[in-house]
Amino acid sequence: MLKLRHQGVLSMRNIVRKSTSVIAHSDLQELEDGRIVHSGMPFAHAKIGQFFQDKPLLGNQFSEDTVLQSYLQRYVPKEIYGEISPDLKRFGERVATDIYDLHLQCDKEIPQLEQYDAWGKRVDNLITSPAWKRMHDISAEEGLIAIAYEKKYGEWSRLYQMAKLYLYSPSAGLYSCPLAMTDGASSIIETIGDENPWMKERAYIRLTSRDPKKFWTSGQWMTERRGGSDVAKGTETLAQLQPDGSYTLHGYKWFSSATDSDMTFTLARPLDKNGMVVDGTKGLSLFYLEIRNEDDQLNNIQIQKLKNKLGTKQVPTAELLLDGTRAFKVSDDGRGVASISSMLTITRMHNALSSASSMRRIVNMARDYSTRRQAFGNVLKDYPLHIQTLARMEIETRGATLFFLEMTRLLGKEDVKIISDEEKELFRLMTPVLKLYTAKQAVSVASEGLECFGGQGYIEDTGIPGILRDAQVLTIWEGTTNILSLDVLRAISKSNGHALKTYYKEIQNKLNMIKDNKSLEESGIKVSNAADNIIDFATKNTSSLQFAARDFAYSLARTYMSALMLEQATSSNGTDQDIYAAIRWCQQDLCPVTTNHKTESYSSQTEDANFNLVFDGYSRPSRL
Repeated sequence: MLKLRHQGVLSMRNIVRKSTSVIAHSDLQELEDGRIVHSGMPFAHAKIGQFFQDKPLLGNQFSEDTVLQSYLQRYVPKEIYGEISPDLKRFGERVATDIYDLHLQCDKEIPQLEQYDAWGKRVDNLITSPAWKRMHDISAEEGLIAIAYEKKYGEWSRLYQMAKLYLYSPSAGLYSCPLAMTDGASSIIETIGDENPWMKERAYIRLTSRDPKKFWTSGQWMTERRGGSDVAKGTETLAQLQPDGSYTLHGYKWFSSATDSDMTFTLARPLDKNGMVVDGTKGLSLFYLEIRNEDDQLNNIQIQKLKNKLGTKQVPTAELLLDGTRAFKVSDDGRGVASISSMLTITRMHNALSSASSMRRIVNMARDYSTRRQAFGNVLKDYPLHIQTLARMEIETRGATLFFLEMTRLLGKEDVKIISDEEKELFRLMTPVLKLYTAKQAVSVASEGLECFGGQGYIEDTGIPGILRDAQVLTIWEGTTNILSLDVLRAISKSNGHALKTYYKEIQNKLNMIKDNKSLEESGIKVSNAADNIIDFATKNTSSLQFAARDFAYSLARTYMSALMLEQATSSNGTDQDIYAAIRWCQQDLCPVTTNHKTESYSSQTEDANFNLVFDGYSRPSRL
């Protein structure tokens, strides 16, 4: 009986071996009558089938970016481009390989806070991923901050640096965030460092170092509980002067991005000899502090909690209690906000960089995926409707990239103090426009991009959902869309309207380049009309400009981007694709402020109707 059972088991094993052998080599077989038969059962015996969807792959992110290459070739002197392009090409491959792997690791290993040890002692130990720490070293080694401040290539150093950061940002695991603040802090020290030479010796050489062991990153602690952009009313932190000339800070910082940084700049209100402070912006001064003391203990800082954010989870953002934190006042009394203006400019540029580069990344991934994913008998790239969607995303990406690069070029001129007065006015006007508009583009393109992957675009393991989640913060960082729209109006007002005239002149100068190009003539006329309409609206509707501020900023952006795309199309290295992209861009409503004005969108009656619509049926809850 046992022998029979043993023979039975052996027979069954042989059957399994044979069947699995057939299954392992089986394919669908089509008979002459068109029927399809299986030569085996593909899901039997714990097998999960033979088909696996190919994942999207990244090519060299510099070599494949024709817009970036073309812009650099147009403006950067040939001998300098010959020096920097090999580095950008090398780095373009690296951000698609080992750095991208680190990026995915940062996504999975988000920061943790250990507030107390096993014996109840307060330790506030911030634990970050090894990949995050490796990003720190890579940033130094690659000179991602240093390039701009070494100024080896003069006015082109900034463009070189930002081009490299543009390649890095989508693969950075959000280490681009501390780098933005480090860049901003370096610019502050450059601006006010002569008044505080010790900052250059202590911090600047570390913030701009290429040595990973010396390289510092900076935070930016401006936001408190009362509000984000309204620092005048929202800053409650107090500063107490000490006998040695330093200060102790006492307050609560609501958002502190990159809490693991080495130093930070922050705003506080100095107490006078009577223990009184000055309210508003005039009472704010800028302070420099280091996060840890010489013994590596926190500088009288308690990490209350890590923020649980929608996205950017890789970045340790915390609520901090400053309880006697040692700091140094580095601005004149009441000049705190003015002293951070250069930092805000830099970080807004980084915000636009992140917007444009995230768009480029998801378009590149969706494009590659379209060559791999089959549906209904064809790969996605063979469906005109799908390619139309990708083309629309590509046009948005090209517009954002050209806008960002053009503002970077002006920033480079400002860095070495060769920027003209008109260029400075244009840069001041368009930097908030750049930030607000590209951020909105990034969210839209990222959402559309996710859809291109179907269900897989919604699966966290693919790394694709993070692109959308992280893009959403770009509309909030460094000022929301409405706040920046009002900042645009301030730029015009402070220049007595001259900044807007400079904008108009710049548009016309760029349009003059396409006068002999028949294929772009219609687009040029449309852009010129849009520029006229912008000036006309601003001149005749001063009372409603604040109400129309967002649409006005969008009009400035779309019209300016049109001129940039037409300029690109007609340049010596412009291509048929550049021409097509420019024409398609110009087909949209370039001046929504005029369009909406015609429908009385900014009248007092509309204002009232909007309020009544929003609060229709609303009763403010009284319960807590």
